[in-house]
Amino acid sequence: MKKYSFTILIEKDEDGIYVASVPALRGCHTQAKTIEELYPRIREAIGLCLEVENQELVQNEFVGIQQIEVVV
Repeated sequence: MKKYSFTILIEKDEDGIYVASVPALRGCHTQAKTIEELYPRIREAIGLCLEVENQELVQNEFVGIQQIEVVV
């Protein structure tokens, strides 16, 4: 077995639901009502995404996250 380390992005939507996504794996995301529920779900989603991934994974180095405000 190969060990991977992924950066996950966690957001809270307008209904209070936590949504996690993995930028390195296209389409890899899940949601839960609590953070405690979210972690096992995103681990499962990552495992499923890795099972169907046909190409070699390139893991990017995490640099940081910023919020930016834009007025339109």
